[in-house]
Formats: sequence, structure tokens, C-alpha cells
Amino acid sequence: MIGFSYSETTSPLLLSVPWLYISLKSIKIYPGYRRYEIMKHIAVIGNRAVTSPDFSLNDLPGSAGRIDILCRCVNSAFLLSHGIRKDVILYLILRGAGDPPKIITLDGRYLKHLNPDERSTGALLKIALKKGLGLKDGEMQRSTPGITVRRGDLRDLIKDGNFDPVIYLHEASGDIRKMREAIKEWLEKTPLFVLGDHIGVSREDEEFLDELDAIRVSLGPRSLHADHCITILLNEIDRIELDYA
Repeated sequence: MIGFSYSETTSPLLLSVPWLYISLKSIKIYPGYRRYEIMKHIAVIGNRAVTSPDFSLNDLPGSAGRIDILCRCVNSAFLLSHGIRKDVILYLILRGAGDPPKIITLDGRYLKHLNPDERSTGALLKIALKKGLGLKDGEMQRSTPGITVRRGDLRDLIKDGNFDPVIYLHEASGDIRKMREAIKEWLEKTPLFVLGDHIGVSREDEEFLDELDAIRVSLGPRSLHADHCITILLNEIDRIELDYA
């Protein structure tokens, strides 16, 4: 499958749709672009994010263990200008007070009711956590469209997901911009990108990732907010998939 972009010119070509004009001269072909076929899997660890719905939407940072960070990660993972990324699956790993641990999964192919503000995203997570009350190990419950919740942690996610490879986003690692060919190979498989919240990834999690031979990748020379990391990561992947120099 190929993708293309177009712009207005003085000699438009009228297609079968009466209101759509396109010029053959302005078409740019992106070889190898396969929209929505290659899913990008991203896991964010919320070290203190609450695991029960007993929090106030008016105080996400204070009452919900910084679940506001996860809300921003959701927005960065899916929201485009006037659209939603359909090729992303985001896993939020919540370990805070209430009923830990929980994994909330958001699948861009089916996601609905997602708005740019943190409060409405927090409401979606709150509904999922309410649906997930009392879940036993390995049990999963559907929430709103495109969102599920299960009991589990990072180990359970990776064990059940058959991800290959696992990529750990860490600033003290190899530069992603020097890994273009490697990323192309990863995207042909089922890659999982792992990052932490403001606290980061624990030593125990790092040891687990090392046991898996997880690949460490840096997005730049400075530590960034988790939601910014997701934006940069997906932008780098866009540039590779679209063969954008």
C-alpha cells in the first residue's frame, strides 16, 4: 500500500468525487508506507497512578497519584490534528494505591470518545478502573470502546504479548536517529516500547528488561516528559515509514 499527499495547483484533475480535486503533478509517493497495518505498542509505567476509581477529576495530580501524566501520554499517543492514530496500542501500567497492579489498554483502531483535555481522558481511565474492580489475575474487562482493563504488571504484559523486540527508552543509550535501518526491521515484527513516568523505570524493572535483552534507545541527550517522549518516538517512526528525509 502507498500513501500520498496533495496540494492545490492551477490545473486540477477532477476525480469521481465531485468536490475532490487533485493534481498529478503534486502527488508525492511514499514507498513502503502501510497505514494502520503495523501496530506500534507502547507501555508506560505509572509508578504511583491509583488503581481504583476513587479519585477526583478536578485534582488528577494530587488525588490520583499523578495519573495526569498518563492522561497526557494517552493524548500524545493517539491525537493528531483532526484525527486519531489507528496504528497505536498503548498500555498503561498502574501500580498505585487501591487495587494494584492494573493494565489499562487503549487500542487506536477502536478508540472513541477521546478528547484533547486531560479531564475527559481521566474520566475514561476512571471508568476503566471501576470496571476493573475485583479482577483476578489474568482476568480482563472491557470498558468504553477501544479500552480494556486487566489485573497485571509489566512482566505479565510482556509474557502474554509475544513482543519482539522489547525497546527500553532511556536517554543514556544509542541515538534513535542512528538506528533507522534497525527500526525498519523492528516494525516488521511486534515491537514494544517501554518508558516510565516522572519517577522513571525502577531498578527491578530494568533488571527484568535486561534479562529479556531489551534494546535501549535514546530519543535525545536530555530527560524528557513521558508524553513528549511518545510524541518524538512516533514522529521518528512516521519519518521512517513515510521515507521522510
